[in-house]
Amino acid sequence: MTTELPGKAREKILFYLKTKGPQTAVQVAKRLGVTAMAVRQHLYALKEAGDVQFTDERRKVGRPARVWSLTRETAGHFPDSHGELAVGILNAARQAFGVEGMSKLIARRMADQAQRYEGRIGRKRGLEAKVAELASIREEEGYMAEWSREQDGSLLLVENHCPICAAAETCQDLCVGELGLFRQVLGAEVERQEHILSGQRRCLYRIQPRKRAV
Repeated sequence: MTTELPGKAREKILFYLKTKGPQTAVQVAKRLGVTAMAVRQHLYALKEAGDVQFTDERRKVGRPARVWSLTRETAGHFPDSHGELAVGILNAARQAFGVEGMSKLIARRMADQAQRYEGRIGRKRGLEAKVAELASIREEEGYMAEWSREQDGSLLLVENHCPICAAAETCQDLCVGELGLFRQVLGAEVERQEHILSGQRRCLYRIQPRKRAV
């Protein structure tokens, strides 16, 4: 195990904390294949830069564990899809066309997305293949998306980043529309269980086949 991290070390640490959530230096070191000492040096440098923070969590045995997480200021390290521009356009559209006009605008966007998504997802057979393709699409769009299967058979879609977060804060119909979009293109039950706009670190969707009518 090396005592030094390869190039772009700090970006790798930030990416790992972004996708996996709060971690100890030891956990990060195991993932990157380096010593915990090397990781700690970078973590403290990132803390000085305002990119990470830590909390000391009590454990049943031994010393408290120092757990590191990202600060809100790290958003600049990840794609934002020109958030400031999007917010400006949405505010201008609301002033020009009113609430009804905004609703039509969002509906049009969702219809276009649905057509584009269905063009790829519709070729897949089985819910698992469809969710995998949806995760690929969202990854391409900057959501840092991944999917997995749970022991109960349900599927999880995780989005570790929201590149339209600024726009979604201005117009929350965007998030409502995306939930409906997922249900439509997957033809499945989709429940959002974690939400970045609610202060959580990621958006988490649980996906299951639709229940048949009795």
